[in-house]
Amino acid sequence: MSSRVLRVRNSVPALEDGIAAIQQEQKLDPAFPPAVVAEAVASAREPRLPALDRTDLAFITIDPAGSMDLDQAMHLERDGDGFVVHYAIADVAAYVTPGGAIDVEARRRGESLYGAESKIPLHPKELSEGAASLLPEQTCPAFLWTIKLDATGVATDGRVERALVRSVARYDYEGVQKQIDSGQADPMLLLLREIGLLRQKQEAERGGVSLPMPEQVVDCVPAGGGTSWSLDFRRLLPVEDWNAQISLLTGFTAARIMVEGKVGILRTLPPADPQAVKRLRRTARGLGIDWPGAQEYPDFIRSLDPEKPHHLAMVTACTSLLRGAGYAGFNGTVPEQPQHAALASAYAHVTAPLRRLVDRFGLEICAALCAGTPVPAWVLEALPELPDTMRESGRRANAYENAVINLVEAATLQGRIGETFSGVVVEADREDARKGDAVVRDAAVEAPVSGSQPLPIGEELTLTLAEADPATRKVRFTA
Repeated sequence: MSSRVLRVRNSVPALEDGIAAIQQEQKLDPAFPPAVVAEAVASAREPRLPALDRTDLAFITIDPAGSMDLDQAMHLERDGDGFVVHYAIADVAAYVTPGGAIDVEARRRGESLYGAESKIPLHPKELSEGAASLLPEQTCPAFLWTIKLDATGVATDGRVERALVRSVARYDYEGVQKQIDSGQADPMLLLLREIGLLRQKQEAERGGVSLPMPEQVVDCVPAGGGTSWSLDFRRLLPVEDWNAQISLLTGFTAARIMVEGKVGILRTLPPADPQAVKRLRRTARGLGIDWPGAQEYPDFIRSLDPEKPHHLAMVTACTSLLRGAGYAGFNGTVPEQPQHAALASAYAHVTAPLRRLVDRFGLEICAALCAGTPVPAWVLEALPELPDTMRESGRRANAYENAVINLVEAATLQGRIGETFSGVVVEADREDARKGDAVVRDAAVEAPVSGSQPLPIGEELTLTLAEADPATRKVRFTA
C-alpha cells in the first residue's frame, strides 16, 4: 500500500530495541566513521561560499514538525499577473570535497533511511542538521532557483545559481494549514495556496497523477510497566501537496535545463502498459466503480476516495501502473525515454541533496549549464554509475522502512490474537485467490489475510487476527 510510519508521538525502549535489531539484521549502521565526522566538523566551519548574496529575500521553510534536515526554503511573490518562485536548495557541495571522506561515505549510503523516529542519515548531523541545513536565522550557501510563472501557473522561465540565503521562519504543515483555514495566514502562505492550486490544475491538464494513499502515525506510550501502542491512518493535508508542487516545479525546470543541455540525470518511469490498464478497468468493474471508456487513468485515479473501502482497493491496485521508476544519466545524447509517466513530464531530482545523493549531482549540472560553464569532471565521471547506486539505495530504503512498519504493526496488535476486526481485502494472490492483503482500518494496518474461499476484493469483511509477533515482525489475519 506504500504507507509509511509517518511519525512517532513518543519513543519507547521497545521500539528503539526493535529498530536496533532491524539495523543489525540489515547490516545498517547509523554512525559515521571518525574520518567522516572529522571532515564534516571541519567543513562546517569553512564552507565554500558564493559571491552572490540574496539574504535580502525573506525565505521560509515548511516541513514536518521537528525536522532539522531542511533542504528547501521558499520565497514567493507576485510578478504582474503572474508569480516568481525563489526556491533555495541546500548546497551540500559547498561542504563536501569530491573524493573526500564525506563524499565516499555518501556514495556508499545513497540516501537517508527513515522508519518511525529512527533515521540513518546520508550525511553527518554536523552538516545535515547543522551547517548545511536551511535552519531559521542561519546564513547558508544554497542553489537558488528563480522560476517565473504566468497567471495560470505555467512556468515561463527558470534558472539556478549559487547564492547566500537566510530563512526567517520555520513552519510545520499542521500549523500552516490551520493558519490558512482560519484566514489569518501570512501573505506568502496564501500565495503558496494560490500557486499550489494552479499547479495542481496544470498537473491534471497534462495528465499527471499521484496516488491518494493514506499514511500511518504510530503512538507509543509507556503504560503499566509495558507499552501501549496505537496506529492511525491519516490523509495528507492540502498544504503538503501545495508545497510538493513547488518541488515538482523545480524538478521539471531542472529536467528541461538538462535536456536542452544534453547532459544530466533524470528520474524516469515508463508509460503504463496498455494491458495493465485494461486489467485495472476489469478490476474497477468487479469493484462496482464506474470508469467511463473515454476517461484516461490519471483522471480516474483522481476521482477515487480512499475513505471508501472499494475505492481504497482500487487505489492499491493502481500502484501497478507506477512501478519501474529509475534514473537515466546521459552526456551528449538524451535518453530515448526521458519521461516520468506519472508526472507526464521529464523530471529530475534536485530538491533534497541533504537526504538523496543524486540531487547533489543534478544541481551541479544545472548550475553549470545556467552559468555557461563546463560541468565539473567529478560529476560527469559519476553519471554512468549513479543510476545503479540509487537503485541499490532505494532497495535498502524500502526494506528498512517496511521492516519498521511491520515491527510497529505487530507490536500494536500483540496480545489481541483471536479478536475480530473489520477489514477490506485490497489485493488477492494471482495464483491462489484465497490469499491476499487486507487493510484493517480500525487497527490502521495492512497485512496478509487468508480464507477457505476466494477473497472478495474491495468488500468489508470480518477478519480474525491469527498472528501478531514483534519478534518476527509478522501480522496475519484469517477471513
